[in-house]
Amino acid sequence: MRARVLPLLLLVACVTAIPANRYGLHVVPDLATYQHVAQHDSSKRLVDLESLGIAIDVRYATPNNFMKQTLYPVAKAYLRAPAARALADVNRELAARGLAMKVFDAYRPYRITEKMWEPIKNPDFVADPAKGSRHNRGAAVDLTLIDRATGNELAMPTPYDDFTPRARNDFNDLPAEALANRALLRDVMTKHGFEPLPSEWWHYDFKGWERFELMDVPLEELRRAGVPPA
Repeated sequence: MRARVLPLLLLVACVTAIPANRYGLHVVPDLATYQHVAQHDSSKRLVDLESLGIAIDVRYATPNNFMKQTLYPVAKAYLRAPAARALADVNRELAARGLAMKVFDAYRPYRITEKMWEPIKNPDFVADPAKGSRHNRGAAVDLTLIDRATGNELAMPTPYDDFTPRARNDFNDLPAEALANRALLRDVMTKHGFEPLPSEWWHYDFKGWERFELMDVPLEELRRAGVPPA
């Protein structure tokens, strides 16, 4: 019994040591705190998705996004270790069909969620900073399907970050090809432990996201520190 209680006490102590922000949320504020958390629980390590052979197209590292400005200083995509391994399993399954995935976004620092919220303030498309985002926990991913040989994106209902009803997973007045590709993405992702967001065909949350802390560690600090592979 004591062996099971001790890790829980360590986790509680670690979380309570993180000061609450203006919304009362405990957000990991820096690289050192994240490294301390990950040292005590290896499942909370962030993994560089490119190290797993996953293609990335990080739109927020360019002005090609709904904010029309560069939000990330580096183009990196990280997920917590269990989510990253599950995503690699998805990519391997897609390979049998001659397909692959391309990731638009994964871990997102909390400060970026605050910045995104201001012009939109619609929780269907942008997380309310009063609650935090599953992206802030390193447990959500935005992605699409691509042809493995050419790298070309498959037809989907809308472009990425389209804030219209057509982006919803239950919107069906669409070309048959887009419907089939959306269904394939949903089927393979849910098979490997991800759950779709109703309002965005590209967004998936990893089951159990609640156990990962919100974080505001800058992407450039993670890159400099060198995030190890899964």
